Amino acid sequence: MLAAAHSDRPASDVERATIRKLLCELLGMPELPLRLEHRIQSFDATNCDLARLADELARRPVVGRHSLIELTRQVCDSDEDLDLSEDRFLLALALALSLEPEEITHVVYASPFVGMSRMVKRAEDLVLASMLLFALAVPMLLIAFIIKRTSPGPALFRQRRHGEDGVEIEVLKFRSMTTQDNGPRVQQAQKNDPRVTAVGKVLRRTSLDELPQLLNVVRGEMSLVGPRPHAIAHNAMYRTKILEYMRRHKVKPGITGWAQVNGLRGETDTLDKMVARVEHDLEYIRRWSLWLDLKILFLTAFGRKVRQNAY
Repeated sequence: MLAAAHSDRPASDVERATIRKLLCELLGMPELPLRLEHRIQSFDATNCDLARLADELARRPVVGRHSLIELTRQVCDSDEDLDLSEDRFLLALALALSLEPEEITHVVYASPFVGMSRMVKRAEDLVLASMLLFALAVPMLLIAFIIKRTSPGPALFRQRRHGEDGVEIEVLKFRSMTTQDNGPRVQQAQKNDPRVTAVGKVLRRTSLDELPQLLNVVRGEMSLVGPRPHAIAHNAMYRTKILEYMRRHKVKPGITGWAQVNGLRGETDTLDKMVARVEHDLEYIRRWSLWLDLKILFLTAFGRKVRQNAY
């Protein structure tokens, strides 16, 4: 637990307090023994041999290993500071403890966007997004005008989401609903959702509500193609249910993605649907090429599957 807390930066006071609380509960004691308190204060993350420790823990019963990972997750989440380093540590711990194969259903891929690949990806985004903004400026202004005239509220909807490496960004969309959920609870759009406006139904069906995200792309917060960013509230939920969920944030989120052109968009009312979306996102990260991006953009405009579950 201490090693996990130190995986992103020196452990915070909140994380240390959480470790003390969990250990006291496990030991059934109101206070920690001085030996354990000294261990917390003097812990040196640089000298922690995780491989040896994991090898010892792997010999323990499966239930104990599950409990250890869950306790470690509680420590990492205690300061509400989302960091991919902690998620990587948790994944490494799960792999090192040799959990059952069915519990580790995805492969972890490093980001392909380094060096020249990163430059190519950014050039693709800047050139194509700028061209699209220029070509679609008048239609976008017309859409904004229609939204303002047909329902109360702003033309643009701003929602906090996670970008590359889990950094929080503000994603732009044309408002398509009467509500603007942006807090700890966000309800996904459902079929025949009464919150969707008359204009919003058309915008969502045709994905025109996503056009303002071209500005996010130009600003460098998003990419034209990549894993679709989910609401922060959904990330908080799914990252505890799907072990490799946050691996999607190894790259910039996209306006469209491999999952979307394969029909995996819309409401994720079952965990299996989100697992399938994550699998496609990780496949995109593994297989990325400029030609794959162009293929996805073509399918976004002309493919049939991308219109499925768009409501």
